[in-house]
Amino acid sequence: MVEAAKSQFSASETIGALLARNASSYGSNIAIREKERGIWKETTWAEYAEEVLACAAGLEKIGVKPGKAVLILGDNRARLYGGMLAISLLGAYAMPAYPGATIEELQHFLSEVEIVAAIAEDQEQVDKLLELRSASASGIAHVIYDETRGLGSYEDDGLMSWDHLIKVGLDYLNLDPHRRDELLNRAKPEDPAIFLHSSGTTGKPKGVVLSQKNVLAAARNGHAAGVYGEDEDILAYLPMAWVGDYAITVAAALMFRFTVNVPERQETVVRDMREIAPTFYLAAPRSWDQMLTTIQVGMENSTPLKKWFYHFFMDRAIAAETRKLNGHSGGALEPLGRFLGEALIFGPIKDQFGMSRLRSAFTGGEAIGEDTFVFYRALGIKLRQFYGQTENSAITAMQAPNEVRLHTVGKPAPGVEVKIDASGEILLRSESVFDGYFNKPEASAEALVSGWLHTGDAGYLEDNGQLVVLGRVSEVMHTAGGERYVPNYIENRLKFSPYIKDAAVVGAGRNELTAMICVDFEAVGHWAEVNGVPYVSYSDLSQRDEVAALIRPAFERVNKAVTEPLHLKRFVCLPKEFDPDDGEITRTRKLRRKVVEERYADVIAALYDGSAEVHVSAQVAYETGEMGKVERNLPIREV
Repeated sequence: MVEAAKSQFSASETIGALLARNASSYGSNIAIREKERGIWKETTWAEYAEEVLACAAGLEKIGVKPGKAVLILGDNRARLYGGMLAISLLGAYAMPAYPGATIEELQHFLSEVEIVAAIAEDQEQVDKLLELRSASASGIAHVIYDETRGLGSYEDDGLMSWDHLIKVGLDYLNLDPHRRDELLNRAKPEDPAIFLHSSGTTGKPKGVVLSQKNVLAAARNGHAAGVYGEDEDILAYLPMAWVGDYAITVAAALMFRFTVNVPERQETVVRDMREIAPTFYLAAPRSWDQMLTTIQVGMENSTPLKKWFYHFFMDRAIAAETRKLNGHSGGALEPLGRFLGEALIFGPIKDQFGMSRLRSAFTGGEAIGEDTFVFYRALGIKLRQFYGQTENSAITAMQAPNEVRLHTVGKPAPGVEVKIDASGEILLRSESVFDGYFNKPEASAEALVSGWLHTGDAGYLEDNGQLVVLGRVSEVMHTAGGERYVPNYIENRLKFSPYIKDAAVVGAGRNELTAMICVDFEAVGHWAEVNGVPYVSYSDLSQRDEVAALIRPAFERVNKAVTEPLHLKRFVCLPKEFDPDDGEITRTRKLRRKVVEERYADVIAALYDGSAEVHVSAQVAYETGEMGKVERNLPIREV
């Protein structure tokens, strides 16, 4: 399979060459469809290539060139994806940002590279860009917007609609009959494909420029590993600033001719996914958890007969899948039982959530809970785990369908070499590895040594070649007694509980471990309603004794899985969730440990000084930009 992939695609391929191939050889196939006002609008590869070329020509006309950047700001939109491809044709930097990025975060991007233009989704993002432009010495000269609603009266300099940009581009293309081919063949494999950023858990995010060679090599590696095939139907709903979205929705989709389906809005993703029924689906553990919670809530509200059938088939399927994951055989549903279960329970659930055609389903970004993982596999969805990072174009290791274990992330993909150094750090080598952090030679020298990428993750390889990831090397800590532990490893296992959204484990240099918990408002709120537990707000619900009893089993399960010196002794439920706008977590929901420990220093002190409760005044950033506080007395709970 690897050799077939190598023979089909050359290492000298570029985004422009693949776009030309798809337009000429598969021009009538659907490249992208987008839902607008309830209707799916389809664009063929021939039409898509023409629009990308017109966009590239228009951007070049307004001053986009190599060494300059174009900011992409908004939720998933077909035109924003086309804009990223167009920028790649010019050899410039396409720089997507999270839709919720603040002015301060965007100003950091402006300090890295000259951003000459921006492509925005709608009025909200245009307003943000205009504010950014007025607050910065080096302004963004041109702002192109997709959705016109609310922008008709705007007269700011450099503001133009997508349609106007395309008209400018088409006029420029039609001046020279050779310009289309020249644009498609201009960029080289070493030229940039995308300008992303690291998570920024320990400081400002670092710029990560992935070349066209990097992202296309990763796409080939993923195909060779059997992650996806050709002509997949996928849903484009992941944040455009996350490497996982680019790797699948842009690079792999271009190379293997996926049909990319863009939902109408983030709020309609579940409904739109049911209509599309994708063949490939990648989601973070949190998304799989939320879907499971929705299924369970729905079953709780159904008739007694439906609940009986649900538990009759699901309980047996879950038990069989659990035995299989633990290396035991036997106990699976008989063929007739599976057939009836599929007809009555499994099939309707998968159809309701748009999973009836799934051939490949993956989860990544962090560890997934056993209950969630087992549930989907019992349902008949062969959910698998994968491991990757921005610096390696997202695709590193993944589980094969018949080699699934909860504690591993699978074997390295073909084209990716993995080894573990003396300190236990995971090292990678592949064509998909970047060339270094943007304008940060010292950080680059630390990350890339003798051709090997130092991932910063601790882990090990099992005898069968399966990779186990423990957590960040920088987060390996020791108790006062010298016991070694990785907080993130324990935190992820606490989050296996559907009632715990986030956790921060504390204990470095101390005699025992404790934790600060953010409960999941949706899951706990539903549980409270079903069980008659009254509450008026998140801060009120999180401090209820009944809720403490609800999440205590999660601590007990963790304590059974770790050695006695690493047992969690006490915990406190915080009165608000960790929020990226408050700086406590990143946009990808990774904990900013230093910020959290500084902000909740009084809470941490109370966890160790014998206090029965602690008063906390927590900072909250509202959507208006105003700052507020949540004040509450928090009981200190014993595990």
